[in-house]
Amino acid sequence: MHWSFAATVWSIVALVLIAAEVIAPGAFMLWLGIAAAGTVVLVVAMPGMAIIGQMVAFALLSLLSVFIYVRFFRGRGRDSDRPSLNRRAEQLVGRVVPLMAPIVDGHGRVQIADAFWDVEGPDLPVGARVRVVGVRGMTLEVRPQE
Repeated sequence: MHWSFAATVWSIVALVLIAAEVIAPGAFMLWLGIAAAGTVVLVVAMPGMAIIGQMVAFALLSLLSVFIYVRFFRGRGRDSDRPSLNRRAEQLVGRVVPLMAPIVDGHGRVQIADAFWDVEGPDLPVGARVRVVGVRGMTLEVRPQE
C-alpha cells in the first residue's frame, strides 16, 4: 500500500463533498463523497493508476452509489405518529359541531374554535349537529349527527 498525491486529492474531494452535504443537506453529495472515498481505496490499492482510470472509477462508483441511494434509501423515512399535524382540516374529521348557517343546496357553514369553515352535506337547519366525515380542500364534508 502506497499513499500518493492522487490519493490525497481524492481524499480532499471526498471530504469536500461530504462537507457540502452537511452544509446543504439533500442526500446527494454524500453519495458522491462515498464514491470519491471508494476511489481513494482504489488509488491506494493500485498505485500508478492513470488519471483517466481514476476518473472512470469515480464516475462508475458515483453511478453505483446514487443507484444504491435511489433503490434502497430514498423515501425510507419514519412514519409519523401524527400524520395530520400540519393538515388542520383533516384533524377535524370526527368532530361534532352545530351549524352556524343552514346547509342549503348542499352548502353551509360551521364554527370550530375561532375558525369558520365551509361545509357540504345534506340540507339541514341552523343549529343542527353535524359530524365531520371528510375533507375536500378547505371544505368539510358533514353528515347529520345520529
